[in-house]
Amino acid sequence: MSLPAGLPPIDQALLPQDIRTAAPARKDAYEAGLGFERLLVQQLSQSLTDSARDAMGGDSPYASLLPDALADGIMGGGGLGLARQLADAIQPATAGAPGAPPTGAAR
Repeated sequence: MSLPAGLPPIDQALLPQDIRTAAPARKDAYEAGLGFERLLVQQLSQSLTDSARDAMGGDSPYASLLPDALADGIMGGGGLGLARQLADAIQPATAGAPGAPPTGAAR
């Protein structure tokens, strides 16, 4: 199984507001979380495709495109929400600092 070359460019307008205004280290942590989340979704999609291929008893010329297309669709729709949790674990926001979520804010 090959690993993706990297994340496609991230549209800054699609980043959460607190990440856009955060310190560079926090932005980097969020982007690392996005990269991990994308890889996880792609590998789960690959497993799903392999299972479906085995269940259907054959191979399709388009089967190899499904994992990346599914991962792109999920990530394009906002992902699973793991990137935020990973960013918080890697580089926690300091309460009151620019880019920190307000106290009691939903995650």
